[in-house]
Amino acid sequence: MSVILAMCLFSLSMSISPGPVNLITLSTGVNHGFRNAIPFVSGATVGFTLLLLMVGLGIGRIAAQNQELMIMLGYLGAGFICYMGYKVATANPDIEIANDTRPTFLQGIMLQWLNPKAWIACLSGVTAFNLADASSLLYVFVGLYFVICYLCVSSWALVGDRISSLLTERSSLRVFNRVMGSTLIVVAIYLLYLQHSG
Repeated sequence: MSVILAMCLFSLSMSISPGPVNLITLSTGVNHGFRNAIPFVSGATVGFTLLLLMVGLGIGRIAAQNQELMIMLGYLGAGFICYMGYKVATANPDIEIANDTRPTFLQGIMLQWLNPKAWIACLSGVTAFNLADASSLLYVFVGLYFVICYLCVSSWALVGDRISSLLTERSSLRVFNRVMGSTLIVVAIYLLYLQHSG
């Protein structure tokens, strides 16, 4: 298997799997539609690929060697995921597109930089493909990951947009929002548990 194909498969598996970013994207697609989820999708994709590039350029080694920094990142990430979960759970079930009710481009970037799953994916990818110290292959990986990540996260928004037709009642949309928000909070608590048990 060529290294490019391996990079594509790695990017696909990490980008399409459920996680905080994809759950928020799904919820945004349901509540606001595909088009209104694109700013968050774009921010999450840009945020992740910038993180991947920075890890490849050496920030990953610094972070991995500083245990206190990784613990602080875990707490900040869990807190931000809980905050986003709360926003999703308490979202108004009346579908509206007011700017203050949907996740933004900047929140997409921030969530990736505070998301333990994103850090693990970046550290794993850079290590697995031996991309440290800015090898030219690092830039290929970042470019591939950008395209694949954008398509995968967008697909969650599209699925959300499509299932919104099943959630036409205010009560069903309210239940969906509470389940999605609660799931995000559970994910954040689980990430903290993993941090303390590991």
